[in-house]
Amino acid sequence: MSAQAGAGGIAIGAYHAVPYGGVPAFPQQWTERPHQIGAIPREADCYQHRTAAAALNQASTTGQPTGTHVLTGTAGVGKTQLAALYVRDAWRSGQLDLLLWINANTRAGVVTVYAQAASELLGADSGSPEQAAVTFLAWLEHKAQAQPCRWLIVLDDVCDPGDLRHLWPPDSPYGRTVITTRRRDAALGSGGRRMVPVGLFEPEEAVAYLSSSLSGHGSNESKDTLAGLARDLGYLPLALSQGVAFMLDAGLEAAAYRKLLADGARNLAELLPEQRTLPDDQEAPMAAAWALSIDHANGLRPEGLARPILQLAAMLDANGIPTEVLTSGPALDHLSASARGRHRRGQQQGECTGEQALGALRALHRLNLIDHTPGGIPQGVRVHQLIQRTVRDALAGADYERLVWRAADALTAVWPDIERDTGFAQTLRANTAALMLHGQETLYRPHVHPVLHCIGRSLGKTGQVSAARDYFEELTHTLQQHCGPDHLDTLLARGRHARWRGEAGDASGAADETADLLRDTLRVLGQDHSYTLTTLSNLARWRGEAGDPEGAATATAELLRDRTRILGTEHELTLSTRSNLQYWRGRTGNPADAAAATGELLEDMLRILGPDHPYTLTARSHLAHVRGRAGEPKAAAAATAELLEDQERILGPDHPDTLTTRHELARWHGEAGDALGAASLLTTLLKDRSRVLGPDHPRTLATRSNLACWRSEAGDRESAVSLTEKLLHDMLRILGPHHPYTRIAQANLTRWREQPEGDGTSIPY
Repeated sequence: MSAQAGAGGIAIGAYHAVPYGGVPAFPQQWTERPHQIGAIPREADCYQHRTAAAALNQASTTGQPTGTHVLTGTAGVGKTQLAALYVRDAWRSGQLDLLLWINANTRAGVVTVYAQAASELLGADSGSPEQAAVTFLAWLEHKAQAQPCRWLIVLDDVCDPGDLRHLWPPDSPYGRTVITTRRRDAALGSGGRRMVPVGLFEPEEAVAYLSSSLSGHGSNESKDTLAGLARDLGYLPLALSQGVAFMLDAGLEAAAYRKLLADGARNLAELLPEQRTLPDDQEAPMAAAWALSIDHANGLRPEGLARPILQLAAMLDANGIPTEVLTSGPALDHLSASARGRHRRGQQQGECTGEQALGALRALHRLNLIDHTPGGIPQGVRVHQLIQRTVRDALAGADYERLVWRAADALTAVWPDIERDTGFAQTLRANTAALMLHGQETLYRPHVHPVLHCIGRSLGKTGQVSAARDYFEELTHTLQQHCGPDHLDTLLARGRHARWRGEAGDASGAADETADLLRDTLRVLGQDHSYTLTTLSNLARWRGEAGDPEGAATATAELLRDRTRILGTEHELTLSTRSNLQYWRGRTGNPADAAAATGELLEDMLRILGPDHPYTLTARSHLAHVRGRAGEPKAAAAATAELLEDQERILGPDHPDTLTTRHELARWHGEAGDALGAASLLTTLLKDRSRVLGPDHPRTLATRSNLACWRSEAGDRESAVSLTEKLLHDMLRILGPHHPYTRIAQANLTRWREQPEGDGTSIPY
């Protein structure tokens, strides 16, 4: 395939005879018809007739007919081959009297061919090319009562719309113009011209091309292997063509070539043919093709910023980067530093603004180097993976490491504390994962970047607790290797692994792991270090969740004394510890006193932290809980309903804390005598917990168990037994026979089978 290879044919428009008017006249001396100026590029080897060709053909023949089609796309998608296929079909079918194929990457190139046409067809003086070009374009204009001339002009590889100023072929019922360009400026689509985007191969087309190309040289690879290679090369026709040529020259099979491509230490240019061995008359390797586009984009306003913002985007996820990341404070600092570097060479100095960063993104978009979708969608910027790799390959070592950290800073800067938008959170995690792949060890020196902890925290906060647990387990092992077992970041990762282990249902294991961690934090950090106190708090929690609320209350009381001594009475962590203490006291048989104390605490929190602070919301949840345990289920239900309304506003409807509050609301409705209402609330909640947390999450299983309890309480014991039988099968598979939830479900099932009038035991959360 050629550098422009990979697209199917396009019917640019039908040529209809008209009885009179509006046609260019044939000159008296023109006897050679049809007449061709310029060579049509030959068809690439193993050319693929793509599904895109049918769509382009439909686009050209529906709606209002236009005389000009602009085929636009990044380098290497097959724009020129698409135009060439159409031209060959039109020429062979006798539809044309005049064909001009023009290499239009400069204005001078266009003027030269126009002047040649004027000389050959009209006898114009070729000594003045600009005047001869004007003469030729004037001849193409409508002429009444003249013999029709059916012409087609291809302006291939237009680099700058300004080069065509006063050189656009005129509209004509007999004339058609095809433009191929990497640009998609608004000026190209004005005047009734139709923009036709040319994209990548479809996966099936890419596999078909690879199979055809390799089988022609005696190589027969499996479809799965070729599909993987097509993915690795990003379905880009030029990359596939040059990749096949490299494989054949090097005697490599697809699997071996894929291993080379996966080696991030290798420069992509080393894995593609050299300039003089390119296939299909291609003029430049991929990197050179994109370098020209990057240079053009970098010269657009705001001058000098397109390249540095593309460098930043090259470190992130090709499938979608939030615009907020590339316009964040750290991103603007990177652009400003680049601008100051240019200032030393005579450019304008100044700090870059968000508006300028957006302008740089639009410049890259205009050159088809990125796809930028304005607005608040999470995947606002998309970049082809090979463009990213080409940009990264061009960076020196120190510059590369600085960009990795800048990208990590940009992600951290926009990462919200409360992740209401789960789609945005997922995009941030995907970008962090890409950065970790590209940055490798850079994010661990000179210290560990906080973004490495952000991704795991985000997984847990959005309900993916098992994934968070597994992430922090892997991060702990990595940090032990890079930083050592006593490094603070290693200790932090261990604590977060224990937390999400507990959230995933293993409270006893979390308690044991946190106890081990506490011994190390005391040894390494000392008893008054903030993380030591956090570890003490976590240990108290997991002991309580594992069935020892008395021990949790005792440990939390000791922690409160230390935090009051170190932080003072009004610090948010001191207030949070007071809230936790009353919660555990309420669980140990003194809920009325705990409710009174929590009410006093809540007044302090509202005054100091405000009504929307997460600790204030937690204290409200604790107050509703202990009031319910103190025998006030209706008051607990009312308070929980008010809390739920605020949590949905502040945290979002899918936040795990919001879902927990809905679970509590169902409980207090049931405790207040409305078993049917409780069952109805849990039925709706079960759908949402299954969607957000997954069907195997312990809290989803708890919702199923409690739904059976309240159906039993409402008199539907048969349904309760049936639900619990199915639930128990899943609990044994997921949690094992010794998990507290499993034992509760087993006890409920036995009770309902042996004593139909017996009540079930509900599960917290």
